[in-house]
Parts: sequence; structure tokens; C-alpha cells
Amino acid sequence: MTTRTATFTGISTVAIAASDQDATKRLFEDLGFETRFDADVAVDFRWIDMAPVGGGTTLSVIAASDTLPIGIDTGIRFITDDARAAHARVTDLGLRVGDLLAWPTAPLMFEFWDLDGNKMYVAEPE
Repeated sequence: MTTRTATFTGISTVAIAASDQDATKRLFEDLGFETRFDADVAVDFRWIDMAPVGGGTTLSVIAASDTLPIGIDTGIRFITDDARAAHARVTDLGLRVGDLLAWPTAPLMFEFWDLDGNKMYVAEPE
């Protein structure tokens, strides 16, 4: 008997909880994302999918709830070709931003917190 093993082939979307979905949507538009989907998918449940221009994994902005809290370390890591410029842009938007980290064995990177205190990371490609 042959056992089949599931194989993952990619990541479709990652989600963040937001206390104000419209404000979070505007923030990510200011960071270069475009809205791919924005609709109520159930009663009182709006789903917003956003993606970097050119595609890739989408970011879903979902209303915060008891089971989807805000103010967490999301573990989301964004990629940029210019971490210094991205750091300046996030700072200009008035968000809390960590220092640029320039370690000899890793790409240039930093962390930031969105409007709800959700922590995310940004790095140049390796």
C-alpha cells in the first residue's frame, strides 16, 4: 500500500487583525500594496486581500476579534530592494520603527509596528 503525503506548493495569504480595516488598508496602500479583493464574505465579516505590485503572497486585513487579536508579533516578513528607503518611508508614515540592522551574515533589515501595534519585519533579499 502506498501512502500519499501532502505537499505544500506555496503560501497564498497571511492575515493580520486590524481594529480599523480602512485605516490599515490605507497604510498598506501607502506602502505600495494594491487591493485585490475587498468584500463582506459573511455577515459582519469583511475580507480585504492586498498584494505587492506584481503579485506574490497576499496580505489579508481582517477585523480584530477575541480569536484574532491585535498587538501581536505577526512573524510577517516583507521583502524590499532598498531597506534604507523602506525604513525612511515607514518612519515618515509615523509608525514605530526599529533600527536598521546591518549584520555581516544577514541582509539589511528592520522591524516596525502597524497602527494596532502588530509587529512585522522588512528585509532586503538574501
